[in-house]
Amino acid sequence: MRTVVSVSDTVVETPSTITLRFPYAPSAEPGQFVMVWFPGDDELPMSLSYTDGVSKGVTVKAMGDTSRRVLALAPGATLGVRGPYGNHFDLTPRRVLVVGGGSGTAVLAPAAEGAIAQGAQVTVALGATRASELLFKDRLIQARARVKVATDDGSEGMEGYVTGLAASLLDQEPFDAVWTCGPEVMMRKVCAAASEHEVPVFCSVERHMKCALGMCDACALGPYHVCIDGPVFPAERLINSEDFARFHRDPSGRRVPFGGPAPA
Repeated sequence: MRTVVSVSDTVVETPSTITLRFPYAPSAEPGQFVMVWFPGDDELPMSLSYTDGVSKGVTVKAMGDTSRRVLALAPGATLGVRGPYGNHFDLTPRRVLVVGGGSGTAVLAPAAEGAIAQGAQVTVALGATRASELLFKDRLIQARARVKVATDDGSEGMEGYVTGLAASLLDQEPFDAVWTCGPEVMMRKVCAAASEHEVPVFCSVERHMKCALGMCDACALGPYHVCIDGPVFPAERLINSEDFARFHRDPSGRRVPFGGPAPA
């Protein structure tokens, strides 16, 4: 059932990303998502970037028409929220490498904070196209994570993709788990790098979702539905999939290769 809430605060995180905070009582775990309806517009699946207490949050990157309009929302705007849905990250590993690509860091930040609060040592490989697009770097540092940065243009940290930074960290030290979220091609490379060191990887997968109940088939990923079987998947469920990092579903549910028509 959808609950109507009012936006209590908005925070511009990067030039293309905004966080909406709102009161929402249902309990949530790091990794879960909610369906957010914008009156007069679409309902979108959004990972919770803040999960504690009553004040929840979602962090939105401008990609399609609806998400671009979200960036113009102000405190007091009305939203419809239902959920949370899906599974979540297991916070028990003691040495965790978190690999975030762009807006994928939104779902990883509360997981990193939760693990640190339970005594884990968390290293974050944080990636973005440029320094201004690095998401939640200060938040993660404040949480006492060790943060390493890679930017595509070299404007901060290592120049290049975050996958190279993650592979270097895996070569240098042991980890009990890797958590990652970002483009599927990026996550597949992270899985490959971690497999060389026999470190388990858990990927938070983002796909089109319409019902969030496993009924509409919009979020199909091979034999799985991301909304109920995920969104957090162990790598072994994904690496042999014909879909993972190869095909996605467009808004109509049509299976198209990555590099084909972009999601709305």
